Amino acid sequence: MKSKVLLAILTIATSFFAVYVVYAQEGRPGYPTDDQVNAVAKKLYCPVCPNTPLDVCETKACQDWRAQIRDQLTKGWSEEQIIAYFVDQYGQRVLGEPQRRGFTSMVWVLPLISIILGLVVVWQVLRSWKSGKKSQTGIATAAPQVPVDIQALVEKELREID
Repeated sequence: MKSKVLLAILTIATSFFAVYVVYAQEGRPGYPTDDQVNAVAKKLYCPVCPNTPLDVCETKACQDWRAQIRDQLTKGWSEEQIIAYFVDQYGQRVLGEPQRRGFTSMVWVLPLISIILGLVVVWQVLRSWKSGKKSQTGIATAAPQVPVDIQALVEKELREID
């Protein structure tokens, strides 16, 4: 009987400890949650794996970067400051999407310009087809007149062939 009571007390104490550990990791004010860290990490790419977002990569470098992001968030850094820090340290290649200023703004503007140009070309082609159909349904034009001297020369050469 005494061992059952001891086991019950030990189970209760263990469950309180587990709750305390979770609270200590994510429940403290000023301590960033995993969601807050991943919100920043989603905007950065892994320095080792090409085209892999930082929040899903499991390399040691990415784990270190996420820990660094957590430390910076704990110190009160904003998301923009953290991203600027990584860009300063490692260059534009760590950004999940290019910045919308300077030369990289072309990444955002060129697709829009291409779509507009394509629509203009399609509109011009359709307009020319429509105007081409109108001229075909009109009165037939007369065949071009061949000068008499050229016609006589052609006839002469055709007779010589026979």
